[in-house]
Amino acid sequence: MQVLVAKSCGFCVGVKHAVDTAMSIPAENAYVLGELIHNGEVVKKISERGIVTVTELSGVPDGATLIVRSHGVGLSIYKECEERKIRIIDCTCSFVHRTQEIVERKSAEGKTVVIIGHREHPEVQGLIGWCLGKSYVFSSEEDDFSVLRGKSVAVVAQTTFSEERFLKITENLQKECLKSVEIFKTICYTTVCRQKEAEELARISDAVLVIGGRNSSNTDKLREIASAHCKCVIRLERADDFKYEKIKFFKRVGVIAGASTPDWQTQEVLCKMAENNAEVRKATEEVVEKTATESVATPTMAEVVEDIDREVRYRKGQILSVKIVSARDEGIYVSVSGKGEILIDKADLDCDEYTREKYANRVEENIETMVVETAPKVKLSEKAVKKVKEEEALLKDIEAGKEFTVTCTGFNKGGLTAELGTYPVFVPAREIREGYVRELDKFTGKKLRLKLIEIRRERRKEIIASQRVILEAERIAREAAKAEKDNAFFDSIQVGDVVEGKVERTTSFGAFVSVGGFDCLAHISDLSWTGVKEVKDVLEIGKHYEFKVLRIDRENKKVSIGYKQLQPQPWDLAADKYAEGDVVHGKVVRIVPFGAFVELEKGIDGLVHVSQISHEWLENPTSVLSIGQEIDAQILAFNPDERKITLSIKALQTPPEVEYIQERSENAGKGGKKKGGKRGGSHSEYGSEEDFREWSEGGFGGASIAELLGSDENK
Repeated sequence: MQVLVAKSCGFCVGVKHAVDTAMSIPAENAYVLGELIHNGEVVKKISERGIVTVTELSGVPDGATLIVRSHGVGLSIYKECEERKIRIIDCTCSFVHRTQEIVERKSAEGKTVVIIGHREHPEVQGLIGWCLGKSYVFSSEEDDFSVLRGKSVAVVAQTTFSEERFLKITENLQKECLKSVEIFKTICYTTVCRQKEAEELARISDAVLVIGGRNSSNTDKLREIASAHCKCVIRLERADDFKYEKIKFFKRVGVIAGASTPDWQTQEVLCKMAENNAEVRKATEEVVEKTATESVATPTMAEVVEDIDREVRYRKGQILSVKIVSARDEGIYVSVSGKGEILIDKADLDCDEYTREKYANRVEENIETMVVETAPKVKLSEKAVKKVKEEEALLKDIEAGKEFTVTCTGFNKGGLTAELGTYPVFVPAREIREGYVRELDKFTGKKLRLKLIEIRRERRKEIIASQRVILEAERIAREAAKAEKDNAFFDSIQVGDVVEGKVERTTSFGAFVSVGGFDCLAHISDLSWTGVKEVKDVLEIGKHYEFKVLRIDRENKKVSIGYKQLQPQPWDLAADKYAEGDVVHGKVVRIVPFGAFVELEKGIDGLVHVSQISHEWLENPTSVLSIGQEIDAQILAFNPDERKITLSIKALQTPPEVEYIQERSENAGKGGKKKGGKRGGSHSEYGSEEDFREWSEGGFGGASIAELLGSDENK
């Protein structure tokens, strides 16, 4: 009996990745949404590790780990996992992922999406979940396609669907669609190869064994194809289902395995075939003649078993528990499942310093190692396990939202590149900081603070991260904290309060003072009653002073404070310095028609009426006085409450008595009238009442009109 084994037996790349992942990740708090693969034996092994299979996402607790199987899931699953902080380990097949992208993109363009496949299949259910608009599922060329008339259609296929049926369906579909039809043949190329191999193997075989789970769609398609070309097709789920009696009279038997069938199940069937018949065992030890097609492999039974065993036991990246058998100077020898011995070089052992004696005492102890090479011989490393576990733990924290730091190693047109252990990191240009970044080269060698955006499914280990989200969150937090602090500040003060503040900085128009952490403005005009040219003449940066709250503008976040309002005004101290009859010294600061104002000190002026400047009659005070001139005068009247001081310069001068008497004598015969008008009551001499009112209302101080006129008439 000849045994022909299909070349593409066993796990496809996508299923293999999913199973390897499920068998290597920490099982604690880990879940699978639906059966990882359609194979009961494999599902059982995964369950025995402690990984729980659930049918609904509601069965996964918040914060847990979820394995997404190779069939993929809908977009809503990713969104809910993000909201519930569920860590996703995405094992979606790359072919399925590509189909999902097409469905999402074409539906976003307004296309009606048609999926050719089985509606109940989890892959098809997942594809429907990526459609943003209307979608239809067809599984037979006999279906009614009239619902597509007048629509722009985009067609995709379930990756494991029959290529022959796909072509028939699309042909009939195009006849009904009078508008545009885009067809994407998304059937996995390995599926196509397996189906062709099944057909060719069935043509040259007397019987065909099809191995795979009962609920495996791709295995059913292989059985269907084989049945079309071979009369005897036997479906096997496991080796126990094999009955040698059913094939013992056939000369040539073909063996096919589905994409969800592990190699060890195929191995068990082959071994059972050999056990039942010595002729089969002998025949399978020889090289079987090549068939007419390159798609069908014809190795001996021994080669098949050996190859499958090697692939199952030793896969690059696989973690193995091994037992220490002996220690040598070059390293230690370990046993894998009690079969054979493998040397682990001392450089690959997880220890500070290797000594033969140290590991000789650990003989029979089990350690975890990783397969780092499979050819030309198997190489194991204990250090690699430690590194992977550290990186996996770090990645888990990062996926949970933890901030991490890397050093930028380079850049490209799209953004910055870096590395986190063995993981490549990419930061898109828009994610470097808030605002547009023009010169990416300036970031090379600089540290980046990052948070995870995603881990690209097509390249599991590529981390896409953002620094912008961190900076943006910090800015928002700062603004919120400031707003809260500002509100608390405005709630705590009111106009008239006396507050303590620290002078932070000065400008030409005032000083900014920190009051409870809030910047208030003390305008230069509110620093001194006497006026200042520079803020530093009154306040010193870094020192604390007391201020009075003058104005509050909560809407615009402004507070005005004053320093002079808490200081005594010059007039408040004037009573202690001045009295009627005192002789004072001052400077002329302003001249008006009715007199001159003399500054006695900053903030205190006195009025010298034109009649008190000289004993002689004056047409204008400027004929005797000028601005800036310093003079001595006597205080005639002092009223601190009204802030008025009346001064007299002539009171300190000797009056010209002779000239005055002679003048009166010359005018005695004329009624005693002086030439030029009435001495005592002339407004032209003292200035008009309007001038007096201006002076009085201006608050500069001085005598009233009645006082001045009265004092002159008494002479």
